Amino acid sequence: QVQLVESGGGSVQAGGSLRLSCAASRTLFSINLMGWYRQPPGKQRELVATINRGGDTNYADSLKGRFTVSRDDAKNTVYLQMNSLKPEDTAVYYCKVSEYVSSSKEVYEYWGQGTQVTVSS
Repeated sequence: QVQLVESGGGSVQAGGSLRLSCAASRTLFSINLMGWYRQPPGKQRELVATINRGGDTNYADSLKGRFTVSRDDAKNTVYLQMNSLKPEDTAVYYCKVSEYVSSSKEVYEYWGQGTQVTVSS
């Protein structure tokens, strides 16, 4: 099991920045993917960005250039730097970790509790 603790959400005016953090409770297995999803009010959860252990990233097309995902494996933590925030970025942001366990040949997924980001115009 992995517990994920998110921090850094809050309220900001349009054009501002926030940095989210998500710390995992233990060191992950070597094949893993860390990332962020978000759920705007009244909408479905959607991908924001992911990053694998090799540093390869994947972003939602609409967020490229404003959001940056990074990770610090020594701290078992993934970050999301959000710049030039817009009111439409308002959502609950969720951290997600997926890891492949070779002994069982299974992929396990874990979600954080979510952190609210509110952007006012």
